[in-house]
Amino acid sequence: MATDHTNLSEYDKDSLPDASHLKIGLVVSEWNPEITDSLYEAAQATLLENGVWQNNIFKTDVPGSFELIMGCKHMIKENKPDAIIAIGSVIQGETRHFEFVCQAVAQGIKDLNVHSDTPVIFCVLTDDTLQQAQDRSGGKHGNKGVEAAIAAIRMATL
Repeated sequence: MATDHTNLSEYDKDSLPDASHLKIGLVVSEWNPEITDSLYEAAQATLLENGVWQNNIFKTDVPGSFELIMGCKHMIKENKPDAIIAIGSVIQGETRHFEFVCQAVAQGIKDLNVHSDTPVIFCVLTDDTLQQAQDRSGGKHGNKGVEAAIAAIRMATL
């Protein structure tokens, strides 16, 4: 596993570009809220710590990870952010639903990046177990929301 013994929340703040002028959108799935709320809180805190103004951070909630694509598309049109972070959590169950949702969300976010000038950051955990999701949303592997916020700052300032 790629994140074994790695804390996703470690980064060099001094290496980041100035983010004070950026507008960042966060589109958050309401499914698995224990996980997605933690990812959102870490992403928002990281953006604020790196100079993004509170009134330049926009949040939209959507019912599930599948709906992240439409939520991001709507945010691009309405808020015109410099970058968007799509936050979700899909945990493997007993059926193939997991595979369909993960594939569709990954392809949809890829399509938004291809067809729009607004970078959309993939912060969707696709884990086999709840414990794996917890480990990546504030547990032993840090918080993927931090990593997504850093990616948003970097991509918005290309």
